[in-house]
Amino acid sequence: MHPMDALSAPATAPRQVRGACPHDCPDTCSLVTTVQDGVALRVQGNADHGPTGGVLCNKVSHYVERTYHPERLLQPMRRVGAKGEGRFEPVSWDAALDDIAGRLAAIAARDPQAILPYSYCGTMGLVQGESMAGRFFHKLGASLLDRTICASAGAEALVQTLGGKVGMKVEFFTESRLILVWGSNSIASNLHFWRLAQEAKRQGAKLVCIDPRRSETAEKCHEHVQLLPGTDAALALALMHELVVNGWTDEDYLARHTSGWDALRERALRWSPERAAAVCGIEAAQIRSLARDYGTTKPAAIRLNYGMQRVHGGGNAVRAVACLPAVTGAWRHRAGGMLLSTSGYFPVDRAALQRPDLLAGRTPRTINMVQIGDELLRPASPEFGPAIEAVIVYNSNPVAVAPESGKVVRGFAREDLFTVVMEQFRTDTADYADYLLPATTQLEHWDIHGTYGHTDVLLNRPAIAPVGASRTNTDVFRALAARMGFRDPCFQDDDFALCRQAFGDRIDFGLLEAQGFASLPIPDAPFAEGGFPTASGRCEFFSAALARSGQDGLPDHVPNHEPAGSSTRYPLAMISPPARNFLNSTFVNVQSLRDIEGEPLLEMCAADAAARGIGDGQVVRVFNDRGEYVCKVKVTPRARPGVVNGLGIWWRKLGLAGTNVNQLTSQRLTDMGRAPVFYDCLVDVQPA
Repeated sequence: MHPMDALSAPATAPRQVRGACPHDCPDTCSLVTTVQDGVALRVQGNADHGPTGGVLCNKVSHYVERTYHPERLLQPMRRVGAKGEGRFEPVSWDAALDDIAGRLAAIAARDPQAILPYSYCGTMGLVQGESMAGRFFHKLGASLLDRTICASAGAEALVQTLGGKVGMKVEFFTESRLILVWGSNSIASNLHFWRLAQEAKRQGAKLVCIDPRRSETAEKCHEHVQLLPGTDAALALALMHELVVNGWTDEDYLARHTSGWDALRERALRWSPERAAAVCGIEAAQIRSLARDYGTTKPAAIRLNYGMQRVHGGGNAVRAVACLPAVTGAWRHRAGGMLLSTSGYFPVDRAALQRPDLLAGRTPRTINMVQIGDELLRPASPEFGPAIEAVIVYNSNPVAVAPESGKVVRGFAREDLFTVVMEQFRTDTADYADYLLPATTQLEHWDIHGTYGHTDVLLNRPAIAPVGASRTNTDVFRALAARMGFRDPCFQDDDFALCRQAFGDRIDFGLLEAQGFASLPIPDAPFAEGGFPTASGRCEFFSAALARSGQDGLPDHVPNHEPAGSSTRYPLAMISPPARNFLNSTFVNVQSLRDIEGEPLLEMCAADAAARGIGDGQVVRVFNDRGEYVCKVKVTPRARPGVVNGLGIWWRKLGLAGTNVNQLTSQRLTDMGRAPVFYDCLVDVQPA
């Protein structure tokens, strides 16, 4: 029997179906869904999967509530009101798909580059993400999307330093004696790592959190280094300074397994603790103490996350931190080194899934998703090509999540812009759709997943039939391809076949089918003897590729576009870390989670609040030249002086004045990776 046929088999007794969490989180948990008579009863963590350990975060524990949510989209809808009003009428799938295909064909006949896909990690699945969608847009010749909105600065930094998005195996953090949790609120965004860190703590390890916000994680660590946003590279260079002057470097490892050390050493020696302390807004003594701990404790490990790279110098900051384990030889130990992402270990055959050969020699322009506000408002020109006439949105909610959202809203509000949104709920972006197509959830489709926090491949089996008239992303793109006359055999591949194609024969698919996950054969201490996936096989402190592109080949502190304290008009730096009970803009509409989260908040320290006559719980106006955001203030030591924390990402329609924190963020980019600078943002705050 083909695996798809299993869905039609009768079920009278409860059964359990193995799957995978689809969300943008390093943990990528293995799920077990209990189903009876075709209805999902509960979703639990798979106790047989080591990284999951039978535990789910509070968000995904509510996945059944989300799947059967009363506001779930269950049939195709066509706009009848003005854009942004969210007024629709039901329409059949055939009518919707016929009209969409006809309108896309008419635009493509003029210039297919006027059509833009917009998607990101609403699902991390390789099949429901960019498989059939990639084939469709490549065959069409549409504009390409530069998918940079989350991690590309840090990813580029790892490639230029370690040779790829690679690092230590997460399970060995339990054996570390010192763990630096750098730029991560692990309790909220990396729960399963936090469980490992707690085990290490019980065995005597010291935990240090480095973060501008006194997060839930910072509170549970032995020490909190509360530096200013965008100053992480300065701190890393000062730590190197102390490692050098105190003789805490591993000269043998440096000589045999790194390149560019002499030049980096010279640069680090210019970063005294006093100099870095002035930049970071912390005490020089704390830098010296941290350097001593890192230089003399073995094994020492660093768990980096993506918050620290969402500033102008984010790539350089990740490069500087990624150099530290090689300076001390921490890579010699399986419980030493660092981890930002393991995704580079996964041998995904993206060409087989996405079929870029269907471009047939065409080279469409590439549009950066971070700058969608500007791009939607840009007229046709010889330099930039045609104006965008159609956007197909799937796995994303750009009106809520993209920066400088005032421009994003104006772009999506264009009456001459044809917009199709494939969604599970009426998000902020859905309100601007011409057609709203109901999408399946993870419990209703096949998919296959790599991860960026451990080293297992996971298979997701559908536990239930699609609810209502919802369809998979892949099914929608197959149907559009057929209507547009795309006859290539690859458009006939079903989702199970796509799961098989994702890794080809590079993994044991039989094992995946049998247990739901399969581990990659990664050495316990992957770089104990060098062997980095760089051209030289060494950790490259100096990047020749960066130098050839006109950038500094060595990591350095690159100040923010909007440095803290640089403006009297906007004297407060704002970061916008995720709210604990949401994941990006997902789960915001799950009432039980929203009840826990409360309401949109700006965290502010007592001194900054008092200076503005603001009391705890007061409604305030947060503003800069890009716009304003109205919310309530929480006066709390979680915010350091000079920095406010705008917790996100709430849907705009749930805000006090119809905006969210991205009304204030900018479309400027990072030093490398073409990524956004969400945490590089100056504002001021007044009572509303």
